[in-house]
Amino acid sequence: MLPAVFPILNTPAIQVYVGTKARIYDFGSAPQDVVKPYITFQDISGNPYNQVSGAPCADFDSIQIDIYAGPEESGRASIRALARAVRDALDNAGIASRLIIQTREPDTKLFRISIEADFITNR
Repeated sequence: MLPAVFPILNTPAIQVYVGTKARIYDFGSAPQDVVKPYITFQDISGNPYNQVSGAPCADFDSIQIDIYAGPEESGRASIRALARAVRDALDNAGIASRLIIQTREPDTKLFRISIEADFITNR
């Protein structure tokens, strides 16, 4: 429950795109008018590893990581590069991940790529 997502995503390779103050936001939302690109994440499901002999020893959480880039044509290239950097950071941390959404938001015209990542956190 509540895995440490931010430290895994706050790498130099990702900071190239989201800045050193890291435009990475939890609870799946970012401030209004935030500079693009940016990343949000949210816990979409979590299960404890229950055991008969006591309290659970770990938790399994599926985290949705949403990557957004501006509506201009250069947003296409920057979102793909940032998504690769996110995937690499997850791979380097031993976190299994998969692409779940690649779209353009109808209202804002922002480009969006969503990745689902499986975190196993020892208690």
